[in-house]
Amino acid sequence: MKKSKLAKIIICLLIILAIITGVIYYLNNSKSELVSIKSEKELKNIYEGKIDGTKNIFINVLTMPFSFFANNTYNSIMDASKITNSFDTVDGLISASESTTSGSKDYSTTNIQVENVDEADIIKTDGNYIYSISGTKVVITNVVNPNEIKISSTIELDDGGIPEDLLIYDNKLIIISEEVKTGGILYIYNKNNTIINIYDTTNKEQPVQVKKIKLYEGYYTSRCIDNKLYIISNGKLREEDDDIITTYEENWNQKEIGLDNIKRFKEIETNTQTIIAMVDLNNIENDANVNSYLIDVSNAYVSENSIYLLNQKYEGSYGVPPIKSLFGLAGAIGPFIYEDEEESGYYTQIYKFDFKDNGTIEYSCKNKVKGKTINQYSVDEYNNTLRLAVYDSDGSRVVVFDEKLNEIGKTSNLAKGETMYSSRFIGNKAYLVTYKTIDPLFVIDLSDPSKPQVLGELKIPGYSTYLHPYDENHIIGIGMETKEQVYRDINGRVISTTSKIVGMKMALFDVSNVNNPIQLSSTVIGDSRTTSAILTNPKALLFSKEKELIAIPVNNLAQDFEITDNFTTYSSLISSYTARQKNYVSEGYIVFNINLEDGFNKKGVITHENENYPAYYYSTKSFSKLLRGVYIDNNLYTVSEDKIKVNDLDTLKLLSELNIKGDE
Repeated sequence: MKKSKLAKIIICLLIILAIITGVIYYLNNSKSELVSIKSEKELKNIYEGKIDGTKNIFINVLTMPFSFFANNTYNSIMDASKITNSFDTVDGLISASESTTSGSKDYSTTNIQVENVDEADIIKTDGNYIYSISGTKVVITNVVNPNEIKISSTIELDDGGIPEDLLIYDNKLIIISEEVKTGGILYIYNKNNTIINIYDTTNKEQPVQVKKIKLYEGYYTSRCIDNKLYIISNGKLREEDDDIITTYEENWNQKEIGLDNIKRFKEIETNTQTIIAMVDLNNIENDANVNSYLIDVSNAYVSENSIYLLNQKYEGSYGVPPIKSLFGLAGAIGPFIYEDEEESGYYTQIYKFDFKDNGTIEYSCKNKVKGKTINQYSVDEYNNTLRLAVYDSDGSRVVVFDEKLNEIGKTSNLAKGETMYSSRFIGNKAYLVTYKTIDPLFVIDLSDPSKPQVLGELKIPGYSTYLHPYDENHIIGIGMETKEQVYRDINGRVISTTSKIVGMKMALFDVSNVNNPIQLSSTVIGDSRTTSAILTNPKALLFSKEKELIAIPVNNLAQDFEITDNFTTYSSLISSYTARQKNYVSEGYIVFNINLEDGFNKKGVITHENENYPAYYYSTKSFSKLLRGVYIDNNLYTVSEDKIKVNDLDTLKLLSELNIKGDE
C-alpha cells in the first residue's frame, strides 16, 4: 500500500515536472515576445484588467505543490506582477533645419532634434507663406511682400478638434487636432481623439481637403520623414456597446485596425494602447497604415531609421519573485531561496520599431534601464548605438545600447542627490546639467561606446533646461539664474542651503577643451518673475549662427519663484513657471546678437500687446499671446494668436503688421 501511494506521488511529481518543463520551454523559446491579439474576448479581458488564461493556468499549477503560495500570497504575487510589468548629426553638429532656401530666399524652420526628421509645431513657413494657429483656426498668410503681408485663407475646423500642431510637405498642409471630450465639469482625459486633416494648398487662397483621419486616442507626437507622415496617439482602451473599439476613421468612413494589427507583449500587462499611423503624402489616396501596441508611453524619439517609444514607471520590491523566475534555476531549487535581483526605483522601458522600405514600421526589440529620462533630448541614435541620459536618486548617468538594445556601456553615477535638468548628445559627446543649488555642466566622451567617460565639469550658479549646439566646440544653455542662500546656526555652521531664482539666463559655453569647459558669456533676462516657453519647448527658439541671431518669447508674471524642497522633480519645478495664467505684467519677443567674441548683446523687444486692454489683465483678449518668431531673408516675423509683425532684422524697425484674428 505504501509503495502504491509513493508511486502515485512520484507520478504526480513527474506530471508537475513535465508541466514546468513545458512552461520553461514556452517562456524561453517563444519565437516572438510581441504577439497579435487573438480574439475580441482576449482584448476585453485586457481592457478589464484580467490576466490572460494561460498565465492563470501557470499560477494554479504552482499553487498545488507549494504551501509557499497559500492564503493571500497568490493575490500578492499577481499584484506585484502587474506593477512590475506595466510599465542627427553631421560631424557632431546638429543642423536642426535652422534655415533653408526657397528659390533665392533664406528662411528659418522649426528647431528640430534630428536632421531630416521634421517635427510639427504651432507655426510653419515655406519662405513665402506663414501657416499659424489662431485659436480654433489655421491662418495662411502671404508674406511675399514684407511691407504688405495679407491673409490668403483661413481654415476653420468643423469637427470639434482644437488645432495642436502643423506640418507642411510640398503643397500639403497637415493640421493635427485633438478632439477633447468632456463630461459635465470634469475633463475626461482618456476620451480624447486625434484628428489629422490634410489640405492641398497648391492654391493658397482655396485650400482643398484631401484626407481626414481620426484616431480614437489622444494626440501624443508626430514626425514627417521625406513623404511619410507618422502620428502617434496614446490612451486607455475604450469600450462602446460592450465592445472594445478597434476602429479608426478615414475620410468619414469607419475602418478596422484588425486584431492582427493590435499587438501586446507577453510579459507586459496594460490596458493602455499606443497607436502609430503612417500616411504616404505622395500617395494620399492610399489608406493609412495603422497599428496598435498595448504599451504605455512617456517619451518618444524618432531617428531616420527607427522610432523609440519609452515608458518610465516606479517598480517596487515586494520580496516576491516574478512568475517567470520561478521556472528558472532558482525556481527549480526552491522558491524559499529567491533573492530579488532588481532594486526598487524608477525604470525606463525602451521599445524599438524600425522603418521598412515602404515606410511602415516593424517591431525590433526592447530593453529596460534603471532611471528616467527628461524629454526627447535625453535620447539619441548615433552610429548604430542608442544613447540615453537617465537620472534617479543615485544620480545621473549615460547608458549606451547596441542596435539590438543590449547594454554595452555606461558612466558611473554623477551628482548624487541632484536632479538632471537638461541633456544633449552632439556627435560623440554628451552634455548633462544637474542642479541642486549649483549647476554642474558635465562633458562626457562617447567615442568608445563601451567605455563612456566623464571628461570635464563646470560649476556655475543657475541651471539650463535646454542645451543647443552653437558649433562643434560651443553650446548654448538656456534656463534660470539663481542665487544660493546659505543658512547658518548661531555658531556659524551651515545648516542648510536653498536657491532663489533671480531671472532667466542664457549662457555660451566653450567645450573645445573637454576637460575644462568654460563659460564665455552669459546674460540674465528679467527678474524672478520672468519665464518663457523655451523652458519646456525647444521649438520656441530662433537661432542662426550665420545671422548672429538668437531670440525667444518671454513674459513677466506678477509673482516671483523660489526653489524649495517642494520641487523634487524637474517637471514640478518647470510646471510652476508655466502654470501661472494670471497677472501678466508684460510679454514680448526678445532678440539678441550672439557671437564668440562679443557673446550676447540685446537688440530689443517686440511686443504684441492689445492697447485696448491693460497688459496685466489676463484674458484671451487682453494681449496677443506670442507664439513664435521666424526670419525670411533679412526680416523678422513675430507671430501671435492675434497678429503678425514684420521688423527689419538689423534695426528691429517695424515694417508692417497684420491682424489675423479679427474681432471675436
